[in-house]
Amino acid sequence: MKNKYRKLKLSVLLQTVFVTALTVLVGTFLLNYVIDGIYNESFGRIFVNVLTDVGVEKETAIHWYWKLIGNNKDVFMVVGFLSLFALLFYIALSKMTNYLHQIEAGIENIISDSTEPVHLITELNPIEKRLNKIKETLKKREMEAIEAENRKNDLVVFLAHDLKTPLTSIVAYLSMLDSHPEISEEERARYTHISLEKAIRLGELISEFFEITRFNLQNIELEKVELNLSMMLEQLADELYGVLREKNLLCKVYTEENLVVEGDPDKLARVFDNILRNAITYCYPDTLIEIKAKDTGNHIEIVFINRGKQIPAEKLDRLFEKFYRVDNARSSSTGGAGLGLAIAKEIVELHSGTIRAESNEEQTKFIVSLPKGEKDEVYSYSRRALGSKVRRRKKV
Repeated sequence: MKNKYRKLKLSVLLQTVFVTALTVLVGTFLLNYVIDGIYNESFGRIFVNVLTDVGVEKETAIHWYWKLIGNNKDVFMVVGFLSLFALLFYIALSKMTNYLHQIEAGIENIISDSTEPVHLITELNPIEKRLNKIKETLKKREMEAIEAENRKNDLVVFLAHDLKTPLTSIVAYLSMLDSHPEISEEERARYTHISLEKAIRLGELISEFFEITRFNLQNIELEKVELNLSMMLEQLADELYGVLREKNLLCKVYTEENLVVEGDPDKLARVFDNILRNAITYCYPDTLIEIKAKDTGNHIEIVFINRGKQIPAEKLDRLFEKFYRVDNARSSSTGGAGLGLAIAKEIVELHSGTIRAESNEEQTKFIVSLPKGEKDEVYSYSRRALGSKVRRRKKV
């Protein structure tokens, strides 16, 4: 790093040496030939002649020559050397200021959104690389922002359409119930059940709209406590028993005893809830979802494993982008805002942790790593008491 601008330093040094050497050469010439040399007598004669031409007596003119010039050669020599150096250095600065013009042109290239890369002179090669890196980063962020905005706009269109679909069905079935009181109890129950399902789906879609707004407008703030992660994972899996049962899924939690982390219980619950719901949505029916947690030393590692369609390797990192969904097709049953994993990643990183995904033909894993907490005054997480519906093993 310290040799990054070696060419620039060498160029400036050579220019400075050149100006100094030229000053010495010119100054020495003037000293040896004009002030103390063969041209000295001619210079004095010219000075005296000029004064006598304007009416000054010759003796007086000679006196003024020695008083003003002859006896002050050292002062004139110093002033002359400084003036000469300043003049030559100012000329040399035109070359140095060219560096600034080059950098200015490079910045203008970035601002103007030119498609051409930044090109600078050889001495400014490190700055050229840096400016091109900045340009590439800005372009990448611009494209990501445009892509995210397009996905968001598409999402709003899809959600608007999806909102209309269940609402139309609800109105149709309720109108039928209202206008046909003679229909059988069996049909009435069936239409009522369908209306309820559509109303539930409508509520989920509305919640997605709120989720988008919250994600874009809120700054997540943490209220950390020491909490029992083992209990939290069991409780969260227990709360989703109904959702698991609908797809005939089984969830097993394998945790070591009393795993403690320092974190915001509500925010971490949201992380694990989002990951588990994602696993439920994209796993095959009649399969097993596993949640494993263990102490790895300085961190607690939590792994969610589900059996489902393999996620391509190039798409794994993008899972945590806003509004990104691996499957571009949407359906009324699985269409989501694509925010759950993005929110989970932000919360985990606020806890100084990491989250990543792995996938193969057999299973998909979401792996969360969080710093360990102390085991004093542990916060016991519980949102509501439910009967145990989750099979548990103490040791992994």
